Amino acid sequence: MLKEERQAFIIHEVNLHNKVLSSDLSVQLNVSEDTIRRDLNELAESGKVLKVYGGALSKSFQYPFQDNEVYARESKKTIAEKAITLIQDGMTLLLGGGTTMLELARMIPEKMQCTFFTISPLVALELAERSNDDVILIGGKLARSTNITIGSQVINQLSEIRVDLCLLGTNSLSVEDGVTDSDWEVVQIKKAMLRCSQKTAILSIVEKLNSVQKMKVCNINAIDFLVTDLDPSHNSLTRFSQVVKVI
Repeated sequence: MLKEERQAFIIHEVNLHNKVLSSDLSVQLNVSEDTIRRDLNELAESGKVLKVYGGALSKSFQYPFQDNEVYARESKKTIAEKAITLIQDGMTLLLGGGTTMLELARMIPEKMQCTFFTISPLVALELAERSNDDVILIGGKLARSTNITIGSQVINQLSEIRVDLCLLGTNSLSVEDGVTDSDWEVVQIKKAMLRCSQKTAILSIVEKLNSVQKMKVCNINAIDFLVTDLDPSHNSLTRFSQVVKVI
């Protein structure tokens, strides 16, 4: 594989999953980690990714307010519009982080009366600016790679609430392996979010479906809704629609 092809693959993986590890890329591309590190350094110098210890982060994820940097923004808007239909007046909701959740926060109708809990300072700011609803930020250590709060303090606070609906983004989702992620602390937060929620909706662009990360959040039957950028009747969603309500 040529260097240009290899780097194009790396950029796609970074934008899709928000974070990549050099060790994983080395296996996927069948090259040495030194080669991957050189690629990441070049991509970082050209402003296409953010280099971090052991891998790289997506600029789209780290700078979500720069519209031209957001990966698959139109698809994420479509998902947000669909997810809004799950929200009803009087609900208590729990929102995760990520660029799709920011799009959803920007679309909350001003007249809707809900209570929002979130682990994302960015989502909290969007909700507070665009609606009159109660917005409660679950506080804790801020994970710079994901822009959400993490740690035992967050888990303890989540254990004290009960919400009608949890809206979560995902790193990867498959019928066989369920919801998976690449960050251990994020996995623990998502598990705590699931435990305090009566219903859960996963919001995901279709590119993330049928992919698997190393750490498991839950089985697919633990979620109630899957919201994607495709029509629910699309062939690629058939297997998912057999085990979860696809919107």
